[in-house]
Amino acid sequence: MESTRDRDSEGRARNARPRDGLGRPLPYGADGVPRQPEGVVRAPGETVAEAQRLLDEGKPFHAHEVFEDAWKSGPPEERELWRGLAQLAVGLTHCARGNVAGGPRLLRRGAGAVEAWAAGAAERRPYGIDLGSVAGWARELAGDVERGGTAVDAAARAPRLRG
Repeated sequence: MESTRDRDSEGRARNARPRDGLGRPLPYGADGVPRQPEGVVRAPGETVAEAQRLLDEGKPFHAHEVFEDAWKSGPPEERELWRGLAQLAVGLTHCARGNVAGGPRLLRRGAGAVEAWAAGAAERRPYGIDLGSVAGWARELAGDVERGGTAVDAAARAPRLRG
């Protein structure tokens, strides 16, 4: 029996289905947004710059993938920082998709993660990221989404990572 699932050269499942700018699957054959390549190792400053570019373009799902690469490839002492930033990007993704319960929850979880990392780190602005402002942005957006009960424009509500 032949599998109909998309697989990479090592047999791992890979969904080749096109996606929109918020990572939602589109029908096969539709024009989608190019996906972020997985497993890219970037210098931390490049990670921040690429993630900010994607956030500014209204592509927080793609920014999440950039942060995820840093989380998986970075030094162990920074993994929680990058994981928290990835959660913030996913939270914005869900808020933009109209998930008014899950989006705010993820934003608050990510804010807590970056604050916890900052509390134990000597660096208050790692790679120029203003963690306090980013956490404040996340909590403010979470409240706005809960009060408004509607999807947000991801580009218009994107954080400024470096203040």
